[in-house]
Amino acid sequence: LSVGIGFGLQNIVNNFISGVILLFERPIKTGDWIVVGGTEGYVKKISIRSTQIQTFDRADVMVPNSELISSQVTNWMFRDSIGRVILPIGVAYGSDPEKVKEILLDIAYQHPAVITQSPILSKPWVFFKQFGDSSLDFELRCFIKVVDERLRVIGDMNFALEKALREANIVIPFPQRDLHLITNNDNKDVILPDSLNPTANK
Repeated sequence: LSVGIGFGLQNIVNNFISGVILLFERPIKTGDWIVVGGTEGYVKKISIRSTQIQTFDRADVMVPNSELISSQVTNWMFRDSIGRVILPIGVAYGSDPEKVKEILLDIAYQHPAVITQSPILSKPWVFFKQFGDSSLDFELRCFIKVVDERLRVIGDMNFALEKALREANIVIPFPQRDLHLITNNDNKDVILPDSLNPTANK
């Protein structure tokens, strides 16, 4: 019976000690936006045994304190409320990269949540990521004042970006696949995908 009680109290004692560590070291605090395991949300309450996290769907999740100590935890607001936004976009081949860069920077500088002047943070900048299969891939990277507004800022920028590209006649492509017809001896058409067709034009 004593051994069984000992094993039963092991997790309770572990969570208790972890709660004391959280309260003294304060790697997270009430109001922080954290990600632990598959749970993401705001820290609503830190108690001795567990921490209450409120998700963006307003569901309350109780996370054992031992998990916050032993697992990897991402705290978006550990030092301050500033965070970075990355906005990926692909445009059709033949588009002017400099024009795309200009549009992306204009969108960033016009949004009030974006930090454009800072002695320690970089200004908004555009990264020409790669020549993709169907598009020229870019990324707009910038810092915003309040990281928990990240999703709203991305949504605002996407609306503005779609409108600006449409007005500039720059096309956002979608993935395409070419099928090539080969006639065999029975005069029947055989369809081969690009991956099996050595003569396919990329």
